[in-house]
Amino acid sequence: MVAPNAVTAMALCFGLTGVRYGISGEWERAVLSILFAGVLDGLDGRIARLLRGESRFGAELDSLSDSIAFGVAPSLILYLWSLYAMPKFGWIFALAHALSCALRLARFNANIDVDVQPHKSAGFLTGVPAPAGAGLTFVPLYLWLVTGEPIFQAWYVVAPWTAFIAFLMISNIATYSWSALRLRKRIRLETIALAGLLAASLATDPWLTLLLICGIYVALIPFGILSYAKVRRQREANPGPA
Repeated sequence: MVAPNAVTAMALCFGLTGVRYGISGEWERAVLSILFAGVLDGLDGRIARLLRGESRFGAELDSLSDSIAFGVAPSLILYLWSLYAMPKFGWIFALAHALSCALRLARFNANIDVDVQPHKSAGFLTGVPAPAGAGLTFVPLYLWLVTGEPIFQAWYVVAPWTAFIAFLMISNIATYSWSALRLRKRIRLETIALAGLLAASLATDPWLTLLLICGIYVALIPFGILSYAKVRRQREANPGPA
């Protein structure tokens, strides 16, 4: 249990470190701290399964860590960066992201022991996961870092986008999950090469690369909805045991 839970604790600390950098106005380090927390969050579950260290304690710690690193921390960073300038309601929009993240994680925990989970059994997620939501909500900040244009820091741009991502996190739409990814053998080498080039792109121009990744993710959301609708129609046409 120690190794995966230690990684989860590291993700939590990186999320809070992002707030520290946000307070001092070091926006690049603030965002990178949250993104690195997302990388660690993707590793802890796999480490737990590899070492057979899965536990209820680990599941609860993971949810608490996600709520802080991908809910509270991004909300504070966005507020300090842009939303503070919004008259009266800037803090409300920041809270919307944190609250939506907490609600999403609570729904996930409540469904852990539920036998029938239509989205999960078909290889889909319900709504946008917390780490992806944190990465997406920073899109205006990425644009600001790439272009330097002050319009992307304006609250009337950041607030609607924050509300949109908050809605996606608590929505019931079906989104693709890694478990649904099945690569054909003939393209596996190309995929490995693409992963290497992606890593190089992140090192060379992280903000532009992150914008591209976010754009692809958002563009795939309608395809996920359509794919799950097809699966649901097939289930309705051929009902069988769960």
